Amino acid sequence: MTGRESPALTGGAESRADGAAAGRTGSIEAEGPEGQASVPGGGVAAIRLADVTKDFASRHGDVAAVRGLSLAIEQGEFFSLLGPSGCGKTTTLRMIAGFEEPSRGQILLYGTDVTGVPPNRRDVNMVFQSYALFPHMTVQENVAFGLRRKRVGRSEITRQVAEMLQIVDLTGREQRRPRELSGGQQQRVALARALVNHPRALLLDEPLGALDLKLRQAMQVELKRIQREVGITFVYVTHDQGEALTMSDRIAVMNDGIVEQLGSPREIYEHPRTRFVAGFIGTSNLLTGTVARVSGDSAVIEPSGDERIIVPVRHAAVGSGSQIELTVRPEKIELSTATPEPDRCALRGTVTEVVYLGTSTNFSVTTTTGADMVVFQQNSATAASIAARGDSVWLSWQPQHSYMIG
Repeated sequence: MTGRESPALTGGAESRADGAAAGRTGSIEAEGPEGQASVPGGGVAAIRLADVTKDFASRHGDVAAVRGLSLAIEQGEFFSLLGPSGCGKTTTLRMIAGFEEPSRGQILLYGTDVTGVPPNRRDVNMVFQSYALFPHMTVQENVAFGLRRKRVGRSEITRQVAEMLQIVDLTGREQRRPRELSGGQQQRVALARALVNHPRALLLDEPLGALDLKLRQAMQVELKRIQREVGITFVYVTHDQGEALTMSDRIAVMNDGIVEQLGSPREIYEHPRTRFVAGFIGTSNLLTGTVARVSGDSAVIEPSGDERIIVPVRHAAVGSGSQIELTVRPEKIELSTATPEPDRCALRGTVTEVVYLGTSTNFSVTTTTGADMVVFQQNSATAASIAARGDSVWLSWQPQHSYMIG
């Protein structure tokens, strides 16, 4: 939703892929000396991309799918590449696997440059959305396939396959064929087949996309458990922000071939650095306003005498008269008919829509400044209906939940 123009404040709620990219940079912020991406704890990265660019030829000239990407993935980390279709995340994964070669830049696995090395000579395995199980083979035979290709001894194959099937919770289903398994079980067979060779990294390209919602949510927890037990670096590609937030140690949010932001799930969600990230990760209320004054380390926007938005200042350039953009998450906002305390952000508005969702009620509110905002209120056993459509209400939140972007 887009708010109507107001001299003091404009804005609206943005959800998922809504919102234009702004303030982007080609390289992520986790960089070491001389611009080389470094892992959070130091040491050798499991996977490092150094200024990687991938161009594809088209009738209208070269198209850059990935542009100057530098990032480092830690050993044993669950790392997600998150973004909309066409952002370059799958191309990045395929370059790590060796199925695509970068036009420029380097790819290093555990410090060794593998640029130009074929996929079968890289110590990584890949799991696709289509599991590509052999339909004529049993579960045990599917999982053992790679070990047999390596000419591992029969007793050792039996031991390793049994161990891996226990980890993925498929013990007792060794003699079943793929058609006799559920979608989630087939996915676990594909995982076991990839992991039994003990690769140094496992690359997963939207492996849960074919599952229904409830099974997909259950498998997110299972995937994280499996990754934790085997201790292998996972690089996971998804367009589903819920998946990335649930499973990841760190997330790289990609858009138009670059990384907009890199950080932990909490950092990405609570402190988006660009308008695109704020709009793509969950639902955000994006507001733009004119600073009336700066008080300490906070800027104050005053749409009217009794309304205010207090925003912690991220840099010294913000002063009276500055135009700033900020975001506040819908669940951080309280909706009431009582006038908020003076130390809280406060806006007046009118409820335009009420949607009951079981665990929460979602309110759409048009403020007196013309900005449209969304509020999520948790339902509880004692909670009565807070407001109905057409009611005049106050929106309030703690100043630390106003986050300046850009």
